[in-house]
Amino acid sequence: MKLGIALLVLSCTGLTAANEVNFSRDVAPILYKRCVSCHHANDIAPMSLVTYEDARPWARAIREAVLTGQMPPWHADPHYGQFSNDRRLTQTEIETIKAWVDGGTRQGDPKDVPPAPQFPDGWKIGNPDVVIPIPKSYVVKANSPDAYLYFTVPTNFKEDTWVTAVELRPENRRVVHHAHVFLQEPPKPKAANDAKVDKEEKDNFTIEDGQVHHINPVMPVLDDGCSSVDGGNWPGRHPSESHTMLGSYLPGKDPDIFPEGYARLIPAGSSLGFQIHYNSRSIKADETDRTSVALVFAKEPPRQRLRRVDISNYLFRIPAGDPNHEVTACYVFPKDAELMSYTAHMHLRGKDMKFEAVHTDGRRETLFSVPKYDFNWQTEYQLNQPVAIEKGTKIIITAHFDNSPNNKYNPDPSKTIRWGEPSTEEMMDGWFEYILPATAAGKPAQAERQ
Repeated sequence: MKLGIALLVLSCTGLTAANEVNFSRDVAPILYKRCVSCHHANDIAPMSLVTYEDARPWARAIREAVLTGQMPPWHADPHYGQFSNDRRLTQTEIETIKAWVDGGTRQGDPKDVPPAPQFPDGWKIGNPDVVIPIPKSYVVKANSPDAYLYFTVPTNFKEDTWVTAVELRPENRRVVHHAHVFLQEPPKPKAANDAKVDKEEKDNFTIEDGQVHHINPVMPVLDDGCSSVDGGNWPGRHPSESHTMLGSYLPGKDPDIFPEGYARLIPAGSSLGFQIHYNSRSIKADETDRTSVALVFAKEPPRQRLRRVDISNYLFRIPAGDPNHEVTACYVFPKDAELMSYTAHMHLRGKDMKFEAVHTDGRRETLFSVPKYDFNWQTEYQLNQPVAIEKGTKIIITAHFDNSPNNKYNPDPSKTIRWGEPSTEEMMDGWFEYILPATAAGKPAQAERQ
């Protein structure tokens, strides 16, 4: 009897040992799938997690980050939309990491570690067809104020060009806070009234501090951007694709790799406009940067052009100390469309943002929500399946801002805040990538320009 009990104990002990969670067999596959795209040498994350020796010192921090949902970064409300780039860990993955740390962070047999992902010191989109840098290196001086620099670079494309991937990459991540590259199509002849509107906007809408733009204080206040007759827009500020964003470098944002069969069109003769936010907080001596954008060309004509519309409110005013100030913006789709992705953009006082659709039958539907916005993680949420939107559907974007002392990121809660490009001011933007339904797209993509 005693022998039987002893054998049972040994058997159970062996079973437990065989199933102990370790790094090599259990944790490394999770990190390779979910984390190391950022957490490897010479990338955006502050530490590598590729090897056991890399990860072991950070074990407690990893446990805390995954249990609280801080990592991997993902801020969309799971009740609205399903996304192909969802970074969240499964409950099983979370429990595995917790058990590894609580059990003593065992290494296991190094032979059980799967092949580590390879991250060559190059472009994440692979070998680009063209790399376009800003005209020259920019010197960031130590202890200098933040700078917003604008550079326009011709593509020199002699014919319309379809691109399937875009990656914007700083040469020096220590000094580039974020960067955008915009498509600037060749100018078209303007009607006299359009030229008048452009001049009014330039003269009246914004003021400039060097190359940084702020709203002109004399502009009216319109927090409820959906209340005006034209849906919250005004002359010179209608949603448009003529200067649409082509790609961004932002914390936590992956390169823009478009769904198979779709591409962005760069018309012949277009230029690229770079906007780069430089800061010197992490440097002790002057440093340089020459940010570049890489493009991958479509190998064959795409099924359809991938489009984008930006919906913004520029006329809001956030009172000093207000913990929950609401701002809205609206847009009515002029044609049937299929939504492909959502992006929310605010600055340091941004609190939450919700995208809703009011359909032509009166039905109001929440499409997407970010209940806890984080300026440090600005994700493009790519839908698993396109979402159909019928002509005449009204999109309502509702945002809240926390301008109170309780917001630890608030630069100055004593200030009333309006629109401005610096992070210390605010923006209220939401944008969609979309396509036309197959029956509406009509002619082949290579002939499609509108």
